[in-house]
Amino acid sequence: MRELVLTTASPEETRELGRLLGSLLSGPMTLLISGDLGAGKTCFTQGFARGLDVPAEEAVASPSYTLMNQYHGRLELAHFDLYRLNHPDDLDDLGFDEVVAGDGVTVVEWADRFPDLKLPGLVLHLEYLDEQRRSIALRARGTAAEKELEKLAVQWQQKRGDK
Repeated sequence: MRELVLTTASPEETRELGRLLGSLLSGPMTLLISGDLGAGKTCFTQGFARGLDVPAEEAVASPSYTLMNQYHGRLELAHFDLYRLNHPDDLDDLGFDEVVAGDGVTVVEWADRFPDLKLPGLVLHLEYLDEQRRSIALRARGTAAEKELEKLAVQWQQKRGDK
């Protein structure tokens, strides 16, 4: 499976999708996330962090001004926000390549601002459908990401079937 398109019905369900994906990961992965302002990128990431066992008392927020936040869970999570960056050299200043090459998980919001980022992992695009609903397209780059996407598709379908 190379691509999966899902619709969530609420911010809670968007978080739940993120949590489910985070709970399935067993090793390093990069998630490149794009979508308009308010599409749910941070909401998804909040759930994703919980799936990685980042403690609930640790607030997960978009690093709009700090540019990167780190969280400690079952796997280390580096959360980047590229919205305010303008040049690929800015990524070097953040140590981006070293973080991505590490043993943890990297989430990159506003990844579409740097179209040359062709990293292996999962590419997500969140689209605002209405006040509550979001369309989330997930595309795999590489074998490891394909396996994770297949697991997510099965688990999400089972979860949806329970409702």
